[in-house]
Amino acid sequence: MKALYRSNKSYTTISLNYRNFSSICTAKFESPIQEEDQVWVLCTRSNFLQNQQSLVQQCAQQRALKQGKSLHAQIIHFGIQSDTLTSNMLINLYSKCRTVDYSRKVFDEMRVRSLVSWNTVIGAYTQNGNGEEALKLFVWMLREGSEFSEFALSSVLCACASKSLAFESKQLHCLAVKTSMDSNAFVSTALLDVYAKCHCVDDAVRVFESMPEKSDVTWSSMMAGLVQNELYEEALSLFLVAQRTNMEISMFVISSVLSACAALAALIEGKQVHAIVHKTGFVANEYIASSLVDVYAKCGSIKESHAVFREAEEKNVVLWNTMISGFARHAKSLEAMILFEKMQQIFFYPNEVTYLSILSACAHMGLVHKGKKYFEMMSKDHDLAPNVFHYSCMVDILGRTGRINEAKELIDKMPFEATASMWGSLLASCKVYRNVEVAEVAARKLFEIEPNNAGNHVLLSNIYASNGRWEDVASARKLLKSSEAKKERGKSWIEIKNKVHSFMVGERSHPRIREIYSRLDKLVKEMEESGFKGHIEHDLHDVEDDYKRELLKHHSEKLAFTYGLMCLPSCAPIRIMKNLRICGDCHEFMKGASSVTRREIIVRDNNRFHHFSEGYCSCGDFW
Repeated sequence: MKALYRSNKSYTTISLNYRNFSSICTAKFESPIQEEDQVWVLCTRSNFLQNQQSLVQQCAQQRALKQGKSLHAQIIHFGIQSDTLTSNMLINLYSKCRTVDYSRKVFDEMRVRSLVSWNTVIGAYTQNGNGEEALKLFVWMLREGSEFSEFALSSVLCACASKSLAFESKQLHCLAVKTSMDSNAFVSTALLDVYAKCHCVDDAVRVFESMPEKSDVTWSSMMAGLVQNELYEEALSLFLVAQRTNMEISMFVISSVLSACAALAALIEGKQVHAIVHKTGFVANEYIASSLVDVYAKCGSIKESHAVFREAEEKNVVLWNTMISGFARHAKSLEAMILFEKMQQIFFYPNEVTYLSILSACAHMGLVHKGKKYFEMMSKDHDLAPNVFHYSCMVDILGRTGRINEAKELIDKMPFEATASMWGSLLASCKVYRNVEVAEVAARKLFEIEPNNAGNHVLLSNIYASNGRWEDVASARKLLKSSEAKKERGKSWIEIKNKVHSFMVGERSHPRIREIYSRLDKLVKEMEESGFKGHIEHDLHDVEDDYKRELLKHHSEKLAFTYGLMCLPSCAPIRIMKNLRICGDCHEFMKGASSVTRREIIVRDNNRFHHFSEGYCSCGDFW
């Protein structure tokens, strides 16, 4: 529409997108900005300025960039761009429309800059992901002697957090202390967040503890920071403390706590949080539902995971992906593939994560033809370019099924630099299929990429040992000793009555270790009477067979299982977590133990879940 601007008794026609005269007074849009009927309105200069400012605000709220530019042109045409308030509004408009370059141009052309001007442009850069420029502007602001507010300081701290600038953050912290702004809730929360993202957890904790009053956002930020730094137990402990303060539980808090439960495989705590989710009404949220599905899947309760998925009223792609990934992790490839087809039938199209999950399902069960089919479907059916993770899955699929040379060829031909994960997968496959030639190639690459990973040296040594090449074994171990790499010791843990019990290989420190070894000896005898024989070929030390049996008997997962057998009710499944891949002898032991004791055993190693029941494993002896 158009309006008349009156100046010196003359009228000028200007284009305004008002619906009617009352809109000018209220400066509110009844619908998104669009061309309307033309109305002629007389405006004084001051009214015109106010109306333009109101329109700029409306454009910012509606992210209406095109109309905002038109208003900006009118503002320039009538010479009112020098008004500081109007310029601030234009900076905000362009920031909201994600055109921060225009925001900066308006800022640079301002004759007089207010505190709001600096705050707005610094915030614009921070919100649009340009932390370096936000920091430069803040420094410029200080050099000009301009005063700064808590908003500017917290905004530039957020900019530092996005780029993990620890040194600059500490300088800003000093400035906050110097100006007594460190007690401000926004500044202290921003400091807490930036320290957590820079992995300065101790500093984050000090800031948190020094805060006189803690808001719900503060508690949430501290928990999220602990989870980001893999301090999961501390995050759960903090959540318990926060509950005693009557903190209002938000979805952000629930999300962080569920992430901690999933990482720790803390089933009991996960169920408790699930109850809180029902109580607070967040169960309808798709992302919370996805987190719950993930928690139960990572805790070994795939049935409960699927139950949460089925009960979700609304499902998004994230939820579908999480469930498919859960099935894949539990070697339920058929269920994963059915879900993959079903999601497409109801018009949820798979993305890169979906294909990563379905390829992982194929890898866990050695479904090489299915894997190739899905890999080709990515580009043909859904126009998705496979990334390095999809290629890594294909290398894993081919390697697990004994197609070592084909896997090596895929690595050589792919349009990416091979990752440690790819070479590690290939090296592990070489161990299974005793391919020394390719193993040496993979090991050399891994030594370059991961010089401090002792596991690669050990794996190569084991490959030599399984082929009886003891001189090469000695050379590999000598190379390991001369390097700075440290071998990760095998560790298993089990949760009993809300307490986690950890066991190392050859554990001696547990208070009931004598009982555990005694019960384990009895169990082994019972199993041997039932026909079980230990697989001593899985111990690759050059020692006598009897000593090999003794070494294998002391593996951490066997000790954890025995303790669970002693302490848990006969009807309860025994859930064991392990930091390394379960060895072949322990895998056979768990199968035999599940038959003799008639207990369900669930073992999560660093790769997948194994469900043992009545002498069988869910992986079908393929892992």
